Amino acid sequence: MARILTGIQSTGTPHLGNILGAMLPGIKLSEQPENESFFFIADLHSLTTIKDAEVRRQNVRSVAAAWLAFGFDTDKNVFYRQSDVNEVAELTWYMNCFTPYPMLANAHSFKDKSERLADVNAGLFTYPVLMACDIILYDANFVPVGKDQQQHLEMTRDIASSFNHQYGDTFVVPEGLYDEQVMVVPGTDGQKMSKSYNNFIDIFLPDKKLRKQVMAIVTDSTPLEEPKDPDVCNVYALYKLVAKDGQVAEMRENYLKGGYGYGHAKQALYEVLIGKYAAEREAYNNFINNPDELEDRLKVGADKARVVAQDVIGRVREKLGY
Repeated sequence: MARILTGIQSTGTPHLGNILGAMLPGIKLSEQPENESFFFIADLHSLTTIKDAEVRRQNVRSVAAAWLAFGFDTDKNVFYRQSDVNEVAELTWYMNCFTPYPMLANAHSFKDKSERLADVNAGLFTYPVLMACDIILYDANFVPVGKDQQQHLEMTRDIASSFNHQYGDTFVVPEGLYDEQVMVVPGTDGQKMSKSYNNFIDIFLPDKKLRKQVMAIVTDSTPLEEPKDPDVCNVYALYKLVAKDGQVAEMRENYLKGGYGYGHAKQALYEVLIGKYAAEREAYNNFINNPDELEDRLKVGADKARVVAQDVIGRVREKLGY
């Protein structure tokens, strides 16, 4: 059985782009009988920027609730909070002592902010080492990565291989799973959907707030009665990703014949979102309203993860003389 490992950012409730582009493909991958997935919420990484304890707790719960609402199987797989397995912090210190400065100085996560060094803390600088330890602590065989994370995976492979070369086989050297067909979900302004652009759609919002987000999608000023080009419309682009083929064909026809306004299209998109994700929205709210159940599910996952982590950290301690 191949072990797949994925880290999930703890930046709050996943938006529609996260769900379509990462969550659903990750859950599908985890459902394959030959795979075992370790999915963790990266709340230690968030400390480089988020200092508010309550914000962090709420973010973790929102992320956990969303993944569980979409049916991630925590019996077959392992779902845990990064900070619940202390061995990752210990391993990060060990690997910090083997990671050369130039490697970290060339990391995108540091270089992007290197012109304003006053904003760079030590955690941000050593971020790639923690990321590497997240992987090698669990004997992961494969890590699904996008192009923006490729450098971090290569650094992980270098760190693990270098240690193995010096001390003998200790770590599994992971391979990347590169999906060239990663879905890019447009935001309400046409750019890639992102919280940093504030152009996202949160399907877990109450009905009225969700409808307000949908109605805020940017469109052109073509009058209602005139034909419209669906291929340059943000509403239609989103509708294609969530509606059934027949519904998409009908909306396209409405655009081309005229007499169909963007308000109609936005209402149709809203109704599809409400209907398509009704069960997930209900499950999400149930988890959010029962934080003790969420905590129990994360604790069970951490207990499973710790069994593997303790075995790996034991191998490392022995090699280092601790």
